[in-house]
Amino acid sequence: MDKSADAFRTISEVAEDLDLPQHVLRFWETRFTQIKPLKRGGGRRYYRPDDVELLKAIRHLLYGEGYTIKGVQRILKEQGPRAVTLAVQQALNGGPAVASPVAAPHDDGDEPEAHVSAFEEDDPLPSVVTRPLPGREPLRPVAVKPAPVISAPPVARPSPVPAPPQRFESNPVPPPPVEGGLSASDLHRLRAALAELQECERILNACRRV
Repeated sequence: MDKSADAFRTISEVAEDLDLPQHVLRFWETRFTQIKPLKRGGGRRYYRPDDVELLKAIRHLLYGEGYTIKGVQRILKEQGPRAVTLAVQQALNGGPAVASPVAAPHDDGDEPEAHVSAFEEDDPLPSVVTRPLPGREPLRPVAVKPAPVISAPPVARPSPVPAPPQRFESNPVPPPPVEGGLSASDLHRLRAALAELQECERILNACRRV
C-alpha cells in the first residue's frame, strides 16, 4: 500500500523512487551536509518528505544539469536547500534552469562524481541514470580507455669479477737431502712460495690497472 505524502520513507524506498542504488544516497550524505535523515537502531535511515525533495533536486543538478558535486555544494551553500529545491521544482515544471554565478556546470574542471561510492565496492556503479526526471534526457556513457602500462627499464647489473685462479698442487715425494746446503725439500718449498708471491704480485698489478 502506498504511503502518504507526509510519511517517512526508508532508504530502499527513496532509492527506488529516484532510480539510484542505495550506496549512492549514502555517498551523497557524506558530500552534502544538508542531507540529514533520521537514523535509528542499526543505522537504518528514515527520510522526511523535505529530505526526499532535496535528494531529487541534487539528482537533477548532477544528472540533468551536468553540475559537479563541488558546483552543487556551492549552490546549496549560497542559496540554501529550500530555495534550491523550489528552483528545481520550477525548472522541472517548465521554468528557467537553476543557475548560480559562481557554480556553473563543470566550473572546476572536475568530472561528475554523483555515483562514486566508497561503501560498497561489489555493488555496480551506475554510469548513467536509467530513468530520467521529467523533461530531461539521461547522460550518455563515456568510454574510458585504460591507462597504458609502463614497464620500468631493465637495470643493468655489473658483471661479476672473476676469482683468481687457484693453484692446486699434489704433495710430491720430497727428494733426498743435498750435502753442504739446503735440502731438496726446502728448495722445493722455497720455489713454491716464490711462485705464489709472483702470482699475488700479478693479481695486484691487474687490480691497479682496472
